[in-house]
Order: sequence, then C-alpha cells, then structure tokens
Amino acid sequence: MANSLFRKKNISSIIAEGSDGSHGGGSLKRVLTVKDLTFFGIAAILGAGSFSSLGGAVFNGGPGVVVLFIITAIACGFTALCYSEFASRIPVAGSAYTYAYASFGELFAWIIGWALIMEYSIGNIYVAYSWSDYFTSFLDKLGQGLNMNLHIPAYLSTSYMEAKHAVTGGSTNADILEAWNTAPVMGGLKIILDLPAIIIAFLITCLVYRGIKESRNFSNLMVWLKMGVVILIILVGGYLVFSNGLTHNWTPPDDAGVRSFMPNGFKGVMMAVAGVFFAYIGFDAVSVLAEESKNPQRDLPRGMILSLVICTIVYILLTLVLTGAVNYRNFDGVGDPLAFIFEPQNLDIGWMQFLVAICAVVAMTSVLLVFQMGQPRIWMSMSRDGLLPPVFQKIHTKFKTPSFATIITGLVVGVPILFTDKTFVLDFTSIATLFAFVLVCGGVLLIPRKEKVAGRFQLPYINGQFIFPLIIAGAIVLAYSLSKTYFTGMFNMDFSADPDLASGKKTFMDLAIPNISLIVFWGFAILLAVLAFIKKYSLIPLMGVITCMYLLTGMSKSNWVWFIGWLVLGAIIYFLYGYRKSKLATAETATT
Repeated sequence: MANSLFRKKNISSIIAEGSDGSHGGGSLKRVLTVKDLTFFGIAAILGAGSFSSLGGAVFNGGPGVVVLFIITAIACGFTALCYSEFASRIPVAGSAYTYAYASFGELFAWIIGWALIMEYSIGNIYVAYSWSDYFTSFLDKLGQGLNMNLHIPAYLSTSYMEAKHAVTGGSTNADILEAWNTAPVMGGLKIILDLPAIIIAFLITCLVYRGIKESRNFSNLMVWLKMGVVILIILVGGYLVFSNGLTHNWTPPDDAGVRSFMPNGFKGVMMAVAGVFFAYIGFDAVSVLAEESKNPQRDLPRGMILSLVICTIVYILLTLVLTGAVNYRNFDGVGDPLAFIFEPQNLDIGWMQFLVAICAVVAMTSVLLVFQMGQPRIWMSMSRDGLLPPVFQKIHTKFKTPSFATIITGLVVGVPILFTDKTFVLDFTSIATLFAFVLVCGGVLLIPRKEKVAGRFQLPYINGQFIFPLIIAGAIVLAYSLSKTYFTGMFNMDFSADPDLASGKKTFMDLAIPNISLIVFWGFAILLAVLAFIKKYSLIPLMGVITCMYLLTGMSKSNWVWFIGWLVLGAIIYFLYGYRKSKLATAETATT
C-alpha cells in the first residue's frame, strides 16, 4: 500500500492527457498571451490584500511591515521560479496539484489539490466579503452625492457570524452592532446575511461559465482601471506625506516612548504574516491557465514573474504611503485602509475617498474572477486522474469551459458566505497556500534536470552544496547575535508569568505554538542543509522551501488546528474514493 500511495504520473503522459481533447467535449481554448497572463496575475494579486487586509497588517507591524512584504516577495519570487519550471515542463491545467503528481506522487497530489480548495474557493469568500464592504460604502457615498437613499441595511450587508462574534466579544463597531440589533427575526433566528457578497459570487460564476475570452477582456479592463487609481493614490498620498511633514509617522513611538520603524518589534511584524501573505496570493493562479495559453512554456513563467515584481513594488509604496499618512495604531479594525487615509480626520480629500471606493470594487471583482477560474481547472485535472468523479472534467461544448466544476465552485464560494466571517477565512486561506508553495518548491528538487530548449523557461541550476549550508549557518549566527536567548527561549515552555494566560485570553497551546513552529523550522533547515550538501540540490528551490517554511512559523494555533482538520477530512475522502478510483490504481489492477 505504501508504494501505491506515492505512485507518480509520467510527465509525458500528463501532457498528452492535457491536450488530447477527449475530456467531455473537447479541449480548452488557447487564446491567452503573455500580456493577458501578466494581467491575470495582477488582477489576482492586487485586490483584497491591498484594499482590505493591508490595514490589519499595518496595525500589527507598523511601518516595519514593509520588511515583511519584502521577505514575502522573496519567498514568492523563489516559488514563482519553481512554478515556472514546472509550467514549462507540464503546460497543462492543474497548477501545484499536477506538479505534485509528477514529483511526490498521488497522495501528496491529492493533499495539494485539497489544500488549493482553501486558496481559490475559500479565499474567494474573503474577497467577496471585502467587495461587499466597499460596494456598500460606494453606494452610500454615491447616494449622498445624488441626494438619494442608496443605503443597504446593515443586516443585509454583514455576515451572521461576524455580527454574532461582535456582540459576544464586546465589539464597539457601530455598523456590525446595528446589523444585530435591527435584523428581522424569523422563527427565532435573526435574518442577517451579506447579500452583496452572495450576488457578486453568483455573477462572477456566470461570467466564468461563459468563457475564457470574455473573462480575459473583462479582467484586462479592470486591471487598467485599478492600476491607474492605485498609482494616483501613491502619488497624491506620497505628496501629502512630505508636504504636510508627516514623515515622522514612519518612526512612531513604541510603548516605552522610543521611536522605531518597528514599534512592536519583529514579533509584531511577523503577526501580520497572514494578512501580508494573503496580499500575494494569486500569482500562482496564472499556472492554472496553462491549457488556455498560446505558448505556455514561454509565457506562463513571464506572466507570473512580471505580475509578482509589479505588485511587490506597488505594495511597498502603498505601505509607505499608509504608514506615513496616518499613525499605524489608527488602523485597528479598518477594513478600507486606502480610503481611510483620505477621510476628514486624516488627509481630508473627499474625491479621493470616492475614487478609492470605486477602484476597490473593480479591483476585488477582478480577483474574484481569477480565483473563480482557477478552482474548476484544478478539479478538472483531478477528475482526469480519477481522484474525483468524471463529471468534474466535463467541458461545455459551446463555451469550452469546465462547466460542472465551475457551477460547484460557485456553490462552494456562495454557500459558506452564509455562515463564515472574514477573520476565519483569511487565516484558513494563507496557511493552505504556503503549504502548497513548500511542496511545489520541494517538488522541483525531486525532478531530474532537463536540457535547455530554445523558447522555453529553464530554471537556472545553482549548486547549493556549499552555499545553502552556509546560508543556514549564517542565519543561526545572526539570530543568536541579535538575541542571545533566541534559541534557548524556543525551548522554554513556562508561560506561568504571561498575563494573557492568567487572564484566560490565551491557552498554553496558543503561547506554545510559535515556539514549536520555530523548533520544527530550524530542525528542518538543518536537515535540508545536510541533504543539500549530500545531493547537491539546486539553490533556488531550496530557498523557496525554506523561506515559505519560515513564513509558516507566523501562523497561530487556530490556523494549524483548522488546517490539520481540513487535511484529515481530505484524507478520508481520498481513501474512500480516489485511492481506489484513480487511473493509476486502475492500471495497477489491470497489470495484476
């Protein structure tokens, strides 16, 4: 059984299956160029992260969150190169799932495919919530300008769980409390739902169902619009930071009154991992569009890397503008940070507030579009391999899209909107995506090097035999020099003096998980250094694995509990269906 769990697919057979046109009605349309793929990447990356989760990240890390953006960009850069290597070798739909099948084997392929549901489908729930926030804000501002009542009642623009948690947690958020207090009651249950989020999920599903060409044109238009407004925010906000003498906000005082770029220390910066990493989720969605690209071996890598570089520069500039315009402490609970800095108590530019609200609606619509396109194509690939029922690979005869999988994706995004909230979805999505990135980078280490082919991307081979162990050794020395108690503190599990433990705000495991994560990280880093020395592994995928693993150390106990529970559920489904029904299992049975 152990061997069958790690049975691998041959790369040539994967390519043949992805281009044979035999899957339920024909092959997908190849219409996407490198410009289209770059725009899809920007559309996915530059959205909910910059317009919503950036506020929470700034509140936790202060101006120093810029450092975390750079660290995350480096990790994503190494990962993008690894995705590009796989995309040039296996130019078919499926993304990390397909790559894992060729490198790690079937069990890991299923795990990644199952985890990617959290990135594309569950992640889109957060985007739908954020879209709803900005859309209702936009309607309110538009109504004020036109002297009309365009206000959507709070109980129809708030998720039930968010309202319930606000009441039980003693929140002072007036809008959410209004939703709970004014909601109609039916059968003893308060009628509270985020109607705009449900509607936009339905409309995006309809658009994706119609076809890739329509989705491409819509996405490209939205990217041009939001890039123009984001650049305007950077220029106007940056000018006002300097002209109003607000640069002192970049070194705010900490609790002791000492000015610092990282007022909450590096620990505070790392608390923003989930929000910052969520801002980058999306560049890998480009690889899902391999079968709809005109020249995937050349254009997919270019699209991913270009979109990542462009968005990193934008994020750094946006963060500097935000933390310069307003003291970082004022971003507590702010869900619309880019509009917030132009409010009367801050930079006081009303027309920019209105423009940002419009841009945010556009930006997050494009993110919804790209993620909603990604999930059906992963399910289609899993169905081709027999891990899901055949109906998931059905391609519409007219629109040439994975029709059934697209409808199911719409339901997976739309239905949970009724009973989840933004915080839960944000944490759930980030940890699953980081996990997938670690496996993709690790997968590149396991596939043999190939001869360079003209016109195709080739991951440069840099022998990590000596360089990587030296990097790990240097990191250990640096960590120790910065804090003599860094390593001994990891093994100190005595939290009796911690006020959060005494007050009941946190449990023992809440406090212990960061230490356990660091112990596992450094143990794995040393093991990987030894393997790199013995096997002469390539440096780029090694750096991808280790940087993504470091970002995982910033995840909390609740992140890990939900993620592990999700993987256990996936394993049960795999052993009940996929393990027996997969094509590789069928082939094994036929040979015996």
